[in-house]
Amino acid sequence: MRGPVPVKCVVWDIDNTLLTGVFLEAGDQPPAADPELAAVLAELGGRGILHALASKNPPAAAEHTAAVTGWQFAAAECGWGRKSDALTKIAATLGLGVDTLAFVDDDPVERAEVASALPQVRVLTPAEATEAAGWPEFSPPVLTAEARRRGQLYAERRQRQAARQSFGGTRDEFLRSVGTDVSIAPASRSDLPRLAELAARTRQFNSAAGQRQAPPGVVPPDWFAGLLADRATDVLTVRLQDSFGDDGLVGACVIDRGDPAAWTVRLLMISCRAMGRGVAEALLAWLTRRAASQGAQALRVPCTIDERNLPLRLALAGAGFRAASQVPAGPATGPVPAGAPASPAAAVFARELAGPLPGLASWVHPDPEAPLPNARPEPA
Repeated sequence: MRGPVPVKCVVWDIDNTLLTGVFLEAGDQPPAADPELAAVLAELGGRGILHALASKNPPAAAEHTAAVTGWQFAAAECGWGRKSDALTKIAATLGLGVDTLAFVDDDPVERAEVASALPQVRVLTPAEATEAAGWPEFSPPVLTAEARRRGQLYAERRQRQAARQSFGGTRDEFLRSVGTDVSIAPASRSDLPRLAELAARTRQFNSAAGQRQAPPGVVPPDWFAGLLADRATDVLTVRLQDSFGDDGLVGACVIDRGDPAAWTVRLLMISCRAMGRGVAEALLAWLTRRAASQGAQALRVPCTIDERNLPLRLALAGAGFRAASQVPAGPATGPVPAGAPASPAAAVFARELAGPLPGLASWVHPDPEAPLPNARPEPA
C-alpha cells in the first residue's frame, strides 16, 4: 500500500491566515500573527519542513509576517498574479517538486484555483493546517540534525544564488572562489539516520526513485546497517560545504563489488540542495576512477525511469554512462520514498572503464588510497 508523498514545504497566504487581519487595510497598526498558526510554523519547522509565502500583497507584507511570526521563510512571492504561478515559482526556486508542497489559504477561491491548476499540491484551510502536524505526510519518519536546520541551509542557499548571479566567471570558477569542498568517505553507523532520511526524501537525484523500500518491511536504517556488515558492499557518503555554510551529508551511494569485473551501484542519491554545485559530477568521477583502480572493467548503475529523477539520468549521461539494457525494477535496488509506484521502468546505465577517465575537480577531497570499510583483507 502506498503512503503519502512527504511535504517538504508549506506555502502560506498572509491575510487572515498567518495574520489576524488584512495587511493593506490595517493602517499604522499591521495585524498580529495568528497564534495557532504561528505555533504550526514552529512545530513543522522543527521537523525540517520549509515555509514560504504566496500573497497578493506588496513585499512589505512578507517582511512584516516574518517579523511577527518570528520565522525565516525560505521563499516569498508577493504580487497580484495567480497563486498557482507563485507556487510553481517557489518550487523552482527551492529545487522542490510541486507534489511536495502544501498550500494554506483562507480564501476558497484561491484554494480552488490552486487545486485546479496544481492537483498535486495539498490544499488546506487554516483550520486544517492546525491539525496537519498529526498527519503522516507532515511527520518525517527520520529527523536528523540536517533536517532541524533546513531553514538555515536554504537561507544560505539564497545568499549563494545571489552571489552566483553577480559572479562574472564560469560555474567552476565560482565554486572554487567560494571554497567549495566535496568530501567522499565510507559511511559509519552514526550516518545511518541521515542515510535513511536521504532515501526517504530524495527523488531528483535518486537512482531508485519510485520504488518501494527494500527489503519489504525493513526500516531503512536497518537496511543500511546490514550493508555496512556486508564484505562485498560499500556504503559511501558525500559531504558538502563552502564559505556560505556547511550542508553536511548531502549524498550517498551503495556499491556492490560481488562481480570484481563489473561493479554495480545499487543506490545513488544526492540532496536537491547540492544541485548545480558539482557534487554529482564529483561522485560519478570518483566512482569511475575508484572502480578502475581496483581492476573493474565496467561500472553499472541500475536506475528507475521516473519523471522526477531526470536530473540524475542526465548527470549519468554527462559522465559517459549509457543506458545499456532494461531491467525489472525490484526491491533489491534500495529504499526509496513512500508514495510512489511499486514497479516503475528501469534501465542499467553502464560505463566501460578502458581509456581516459574523468578528472577530479580541485574541490573534491576523497582519499582514493584509503581502503573502503568492507574492502579489508581476510585475517591470516
